[in-house]
Amino acid sequence: MTGLLLFQIAVVLVAARSCGIVLARLGQPPVIGEMAAGVLLGPVVFGAALPDLHAALFPAASLPGLSALSTLGLVLFMFVIGVEMRAPDGARAQVLAAARVAGLSALAPFAMALAVAPLLHGMLAPEGVAFWPFALYLGVALSVTAFPVLARILKDRCMQHTAVGRLSLSAAALLDVGAWIALALLVALTSGEGHAGLLRTLAGLGLLLVLVFGVLKPLFAGLLRRHASDGRPSGTVLAALLVGLFACAAATEWLQLHPVFGAFLFGACLPRDDRLMHALVERIEHLALVLLMPLFFAVAGMGTTADAFTATGAGALLLILAVAVLGKLLGGGIGARLSGCTVRDSLAVGSLMNARGMIELIVMKVGLDAGLIGPELFTLLLLVALCTTLMTGPLLALLARRDAVASAQAGVAAPPDGRGR
Repeated sequence: MTGLLLFQIAVVLVAARSCGIVLARLGQPPVIGEMAAGVLLGPVVFGAALPDLHAALFPAASLPGLSALSTLGLVLFMFVIGVEMRAPDGARAQVLAAARVAGLSALAPFAMALAVAPLLHGMLAPEGVAFWPFALYLGVALSVTAFPVLARILKDRCMQHTAVGRLSLSAAALLDVGAWIALALLVALTSGEGHAGLLRTLAGLGLLLVLVFGVLKPLFAGLLRRHASDGRPSGTVLAALLVGLFACAAATEWLQLHPVFGAFLFGACLPRDDRLMHALVERIEHLALVLLMPLFFAVAGMGTTADAFTATGAGALLLILAVAVLGKLLGGGIGARLSGCTVRDSLAVGSLMNARGMIELIVMKVGLDAGLIGPELFTLLLLVALCTTLMTGPLLALLARRDAVASAQAGVAAPPDGRGR
């Protein structure tokens, strides 16, 4: 079985890197290709085309090993996201602008998701899942923005230091923190253990927050100040960080929340030090992104089903995609416009907030593990995550092209006053 696992890893990495290279040549973030590779390796494509080979390469008995490694990748990745997360910098007006964009780009798709949830609950909710848990989860899932993918898009387009880039990135950071809190509470509310289980989970989560930010934060700040003053932790200090990370992840798993919550909390409690962030990216994020996250995408792809591709499923996909796109474009765009941005910049902010990427996939996996959604809706949401992230780059290019054309026309349209033409 070990040999099969190693061969599976090799196959997944080849597929992920190949798809990533293809998508990168098309101007898309490589992570979108890696997500697509997970779909291609699943039962919808590979399993349908070569069922015997798929069953031999990915037998059901071998998936727990891949799943465990993918969970490790998620935990490490969300830890780095917590370390990278920054509050909006600058004046009070900039903070309010980011909060306005974050709030409206979450509330608009959330409200629209609640409006269409009655149409989707009967056909897509797992048996035994009541309407409100399903509807609230759908609202949260369509409200998220992929902070790391957004950062990559901005960097690739040299927009990270522009007003639009800073506003979008700050808003995405605030929105993702709120989304994780909402998702954690929703999972706690639907844990299935009744009021006693809910109280235990909420009390445990409150205690963990006190422990992480009241005890671990000053403890690790002092440790890093004394033994990693240059921002580059030694092997011993790095081991201590990993112990804290896995302990917090295990605590949220024990509380019947997903381990990614604990990993994110522990990363968020560490000092906001760019040198430390870069050191952790070098030592942890590269391992997580290059090796372990493609395994997560592959395991997620195994959770898809061809049963979603019916006439009813196609209608549900179009409806969910419309809600996802319109909610973000309207919410993010209106929030930016109210903050003083031009119409063009407001549309650019809305387009950027529409990128969901791997954060959406993590939210989907949490919902699937918690039983809030089934394989059919998981498959549809995965397609929505791919589509909304794929359209971000073309939308920005279209806005830039129209802006360039308008500027050129304004430059040549001089008034006929008889002077130089």
